[in-house]
Amino acid sequence: MATSRVFIDQFLAGLDLYGVRVYPMMGEYIVYCDDKSVGCICDEKLFVKITPASRKVLDGAPEIPPYTGAKPRYLVENEDKEFLAELLRSVAAELPAPKKRK
Repeated sequence: MATSRVFIDQFLAGLDLYGVRVYPMMGEYIVYCDDKSVGCICDEKLFVKITPASRKVLDGAPEIPPYTGAKPRYLVENEDKEFLAELLRSVAAELPAPKKRK
């Protein structure tokens, strides 16, 4: 099942103010915060990269791959916008800056 545009619009409502955006990739979506890839949306579920910040906030959350062959990520089931904004910003803060393209 592919993720619907309606789901993406609901997900982004209010989060775009925090520098969160999504880009389509192979039928699903990559989630960016502050220009860093922090997770993905697959089958209308949010998956976040495993970092020390996400481990602290999402203690006990399931670690599963979003699709076959992917690295495990945390499945986020909380839909509170303030919680999501804080989570995504804290994960982005721990990731390295994206490499400049030539």
